[in-house]
Amino acid sequence: MENPRAEAARPDPDALLAGLERGQRGHLKIFLGAAPGVGKTWEMLDAAHAHRMKGVDVVAGLIETHGRAGTAQKTAGLEMLRRLTVPYRGQMLEEFDLDAALTRHPQLLLVDELAHTNVPGLRHAKRWQDVQELLAAGIDVWSTVNVQHLESLNDQVARITGVRVAETLPDTVLDMADEIELIDLPPNELRTRLREGHIYRPDIAGRALEGFFREGNLGALREIALRRAAQRIDKDVTRYMRERAIPGPWPVAERVLALIGPDDAAANVVRHAARLAEALHAPLTAFHVERPEDNAQVQAALDLAVQLGGGVATQSSTDMLQAVLDYAAANNITHIVVGRAAGRRGFRRRFAEILLAKAQAYTLHFVPLRAAAPPRPLVPPHQRAWEPYLLAAGLLAATAGGGLAAQKYIPPEAMGLIFTGLIAAMASRSGRNPGLFTAIAAFFLWNFFFLPPFYTLSVADPRDVVALIVFLLIGLLTGQLAGRVRLEAGAAAARVEALRRISVFSQRLSQAVTISDVLRAAAEETAVLTGGGIVALQGPAGLTVEARHPEGAALDEAAEAAARWCVTHDVETGTGTSTLPAVPWRLLPLHSHGTVSGVLAARAITALPAPLLQTLTTLSDQTALALERARLAMRTARTQAHEDSQKLRNALLSSLSHDLRTPLTAIRGAAETLAQAGEALDAPTRADLLASIGQDIARMTKFLANIMDMARVESGAIEVRRERLALAAVAEAAIARVPGALYTGINIAPAAAFVQADPDLLEQVLVNLLDNALKYAPEGSRIAIAARREGDNVMLNVADEGVGIAPDELTAVFDSFFRAGRGDRVAPGTGLGLAIAKAFTEAMGGTIHAQSPRPDLPADGLPGTIVTLSLPAA
Repeated sequence: MENPRAEAARPDPDALLAGLERGQRGHLKIFLGAAPGVGKTWEMLDAAHAHRMKGVDVVAGLIETHGRAGTAQKTAGLEMLRRLTVPYRGQMLEEFDLDAALTRHPQLLLVDELAHTNVPGLRHAKRWQDVQELLAAGIDVWSTVNVQHLESLNDQVARITGVRVAETLPDTVLDMADEIELIDLPPNELRTRLREGHIYRPDIAGRALEGFFREGNLGALREIALRRAAQRIDKDVTRYMRERAIPGPWPVAERVLALIGPDDAAANVVRHAARLAEALHAPLTAFHVERPEDNAQVQAALDLAVQLGGGVATQSSTDMLQAVLDYAAANNITHIVVGRAAGRRGFRRRFAEILLAKAQAYTLHFVPLRAAAPPRPLVPPHQRAWEPYLLAAGLLAATAGGGLAAQKYIPPEAMGLIFTGLIAAMASRSGRNPGLFTAIAAFFLWNFFFLPPFYTLSVADPRDVVALIVFLLIGLLTGQLAGRVRLEAGAAAARVEALRRISVFSQRLSQAVTISDVLRAAAEETAVLTGGGIVALQGPAGLTVEARHPEGAALDEAAEAAARWCVTHDVETGTGTSTLPAVPWRLLPLHSHGTVSGVLAARAITALPAPLLQTLTTLSDQTALALERARLAMRTARTQAHEDSQKLRNALLSSLSHDLRTPLTAIRGAAETLAQAGEALDAPTRADLLASIGQDIARMTKFLANIMDMARVESGAIEVRRERLALAAVAEAAIARVPGALYTGINIAPAAAFVQADPDLLEQVLVNLLDNALKYAPEGSRIAIAARREGDNVMLNVADEGVGIAPDELTAVFDSFFRAGRGDRVAPGTGLGLAIAKAFTEAMGGTIHAQSPRPDLPADGLPGTIVTLSLPAA
């Protein structure tokens, strides 16, 4: 079996993988400055010239000189990429040409001003995203950035300088860099350069000296830049140590670790560690090794650490001391803060003593207990569990009685084994303390009743003394270990149950479509965990309860105040926290894009255990994400519906413009001719004009009928009368209504002679299909109606020998206002005929689809089309 220490001494796999990923892309170097004018671009160009002299292929992708003559002269001798000219709001702006850089693919590319925002319309919104693509292509990149452009420092810089920087970049971009070079310049020298005109024009420099470039501002920005550079160096050192399995710590930067235990000193340890971290300008981490005796104080201390700006790390380990030392070494900790144990807590004292002996590489801070510990909450009567002790007493009495009754058959040694088994059983069932009670009671019972001299607590045989001592030790150790195993098994079971509940909730959220579905699922799942759940969302009128479970669950006045505080200050409130802990609810904020959109309230009469609280935290995070996803889905649906509505509106207007104006123009022309010429026209001419008027009126009537039918479809006003119909009769009636369809062939198999359908709707479907076939079939070509039986359905085909339908239009032809371009023309019509046919067919319980080309026509002719209806057979 491998040595755990040897296993721990191996290089960190995550660090090795990260190093491998860095080796597969280009390297990024950032020249970091505290303010404009410190010389970042100058230093980058100076270093680039040195690399070019060594034979490196260096190209200046984009250099911003800002009109500084010295910087412009420094670019001489470097190959410069031509800039991309982009029109924007009536101007022609110059941007970095990413595609040209990828095509040129130099060894080293200089791209100035990493935080720059690109002109809208380019491939990436920000220049740092361009650099990401260059790195992925294997190109080394050098760039520049000022510390005030980091997103996490935006508010801090605004408070210091009074100027909010508009162009920012995520802090992860700085972490992405393989190397950072800090370009430092004292504030006095920078202000001198500004006065001498080396940075801005004199008129601008004067205002800048009284504004952003005040000496105090520059000093604060310089400190921030130095601190960020030091943090980056510390990360590089930690990564180096992990990749090479070098044991820590290396005290290159201060790091504070607060050890959290289930005692009264936990919160005091966090506060002391936070003050120490603030004084050292060091990161703070609260570390906890999970133990069976954990209580609400642990979670409260961890919450406090987060509120004070620290991080949290937890581990499960049987060796608490080694877990602390391993974590401290792996994370390059320099200061460890631990609570000083009270005199009665022997384990705590031994832990502190052993830590003092073994943690010689760290600075240890021992925090004393508070002078007056807060009173512990009284345990409600129903929580005083005397039942395990009564059960143990009963079993011991029964075992002793049985042993006495069978004393002649059971030797004393066997009774000792029976008592040992009883001890293990009680410890496993009821925990450590009942197990210890059983062990001590069994020891006295065995001695009193089963070892000579009987009925005394003395022992005659010296060997029995040894047996009694061994029995007591075995009983105590068995009870202790069995109780601990039971508690750890219970904790593990609680975590498994928590994971199961999270999985169940994730599945429910994946099925939730609307915001109300998400809210209802969150409230119900919270109620399953704690007995009551409420979700309230922040709106213009304040917090409003949107979902609750059970139905009668409600927040009282104090809980509502806690909920408002939770949303306003983005902190958990209620029982188990430091804010309004008397409120019998645990209130968790719902985060959405950096803001709090609402609160999840879980009923909690007492402080919640850590596994349950972690489950609720995960549940609140998932609820917030699901709410945001539902909102985006609804917004997308509204946008899509609006676009579809616009398309339908435009199509309808276009159709109205064409299909009403054309016949109206013809009617008007014919009517004016009749009115003006009057009796001058001969009878055949007048008859022809009147026939033309009649045809155009019929065309308009048909168009309006289609519009009315489509309105019926959209409004759901179609009433279906299902009856047994003879297909041949319906087909003949449809043929009679369609001019030009008189010679349509009908071939209906005997088994398909009857269908269950609405006679009016089916006839209209066939009329629309025949009319559509005539539009796209050559004059004199054959149109056929055929029917066959397939199982319980009748397949009714309307086939033509026309120009066919393109493959990508086969499904779209049934959409409203869609008019396929077949061949070199678009036939006249509204584009509603097939859409109405589809709606009527589905209303009758059938389906419809189109096939083109027809498989039964010659390949050298027109492809033709078959439209197939599937209807229930009668």
